[in-house]
Amino acid sequence: MSADQELAGRLALVTGAGRGIGEAVVHALAERGARVLATDLDTAGVEAAVAGRYDGRVTARRLDVTDAAAVEELVADVEDTLGPLDIAVNVAGILRGSPVAELTDEDWAATFAVNTGGVFHVSRAASRRMAGRGSGAIVTVASNAAGIPRTNMAAYASSKAAAVMFTKCLGLEVASSGVRCNTVSPGSTLTDMQRGMWADAGADPEAAARSVLEGDLAGYRTGIPLGRMADPSDVADAVAFLVSDRARHITMHDLYVDGGATLRA
Repeated sequence: MSADQELAGRLALVTGAGRGIGEAVVHALAERGARVLATDLDTAGVEAAVAGRYDGRVTARRLDVTDAAAVEELVADVEDTLGPLDIAVNVAGILRGSPVAELTDEDWAATFAVNTGGVFHVSRAASRRMAGRGSGAIVTVASNAAGIPRTNMAAYASSKAAAVMFTKCLGLEVASSGVRCNTVSPGSTLTDMQRGMWADAGADPEAAARSVLEGDLAGYRTGIPLGRMADPSDVADAVAFLVSDRARHITMHDLYVDGGATLRA
């Protein structure tokens, strides 16, 4: 089967699909023939991105991943109306940057509610059904910050680390049922989240991008050996591979897509 049809006939649920990596994942899956339920708090971005494309195979639905009942209701409705889910991709995430001493309870809780709780809610609802059918693939988009300390990112890094370990544990539990669970951990990627970090710091975008590529000794941060920041499509292509049959013997794996930034330390 050609690469552009390797996911033909499969139904995928993508969270955080309104922009950035989530939007890129929607395109990557749809371009490979999948039907995609693209969810976000704001569906306008999804609808604009897919307008007139994919022959109606992409459907936009509003979803708050922090609401367990809403997630369960949506997944049940999808399976009743569109068919069984073959793929679930957790992309929805938020970043509240702050030194720990200034980090509020609200920001800590909100970060975990989306980045960890949302992954739990969606993966639980999807895996329960996939396991009963004996097949399925779940991918969680985490972050390389889950594997290496970052200043001013304790809540984000901790929530992503929890999401990675949750996904691996789930993968172990459902492996015997034919369901694969993996994570993709991007480094710095040119998304609104990345640009927002620069804006919050009051940095010049060009200077900030240069700092990311070259590293920051004062921030205990290595640069990017490949010399470029990722495009969202770089991450989406990794996701598309992991949900395809080409990755049929890969589960509980954490795939770093960061240009070598963490040195895998």
